[in-house]
Amino acid sequence: MNFGIVLAAGKSTRMGTCKTSLPWGVGKTLLTYQLEQWLSLGFTPVVVLGLHNSHKQKDCLPGSLIVINPHSNAGKTTSLLTGLQHVPQDFEVLAISAVDQPRKLEIYQKLITAHQDNCALITAPIYKGKMGHPLLFNNQMRSHLQNIRDETLGLRQIIQEFYPVIYKVEFNDTSVLLDINTPEIYKFNYIFNDNKL
Repeated sequence: MNFGIVLAAGKSTRMGTCKTSLPWGVGKTLLTYQLEQWLSLGFTPVVVLGLHNSHKQKDCLPGSLIVINPHSNAGKTTSLLTGLQHVPQDFEVLAISAVDQPRKLEIYQKLITAHQDNCALITAPIYKGKMGHPLLFNNQMRSHLQNIRDETLGLRQIIQEFYPVIYKVEFNDTSVLLDINTPEIYKFNYIFNDNKL
């Protein structure tokens, strides 16, 4: 009953090419790498694609749920809400991540353990005081997630409102802050994550 929404409906404008297909690891892409991680942890990944890259559903691994957001141009919040519609009401843990935020398995494991051990409403990774991703949510947060809107800051509104009760897990690894938005960031992190160009 653990689910992970993987946001992959963006147009990757700054990257110049669809991020879902970027190589990450041996024989993997950013998309398949992310799905492999969540599936190995017993999570069901809910992949949200846009109309422009809906053909990427053929790359999704067995065990994933694929959802197409026809309104992805209206903002990331629409993709999150679209994915949430496909998550059962009685989920136990919901992770929210983006396709351009790859993390090593041990980061996910540490977050999930901390979240469950502390019965947290929200769990987030922290590096030197900065909050990273992915975020983990307790089932009690579902109604709050369903009410997010772009005009009220989307997910940031929840983070601001619940910040005092977020269980923060300290990491000494900058990768919890990583967002692969540009070719330069991609190339730098591809090499330093044991990949070879």
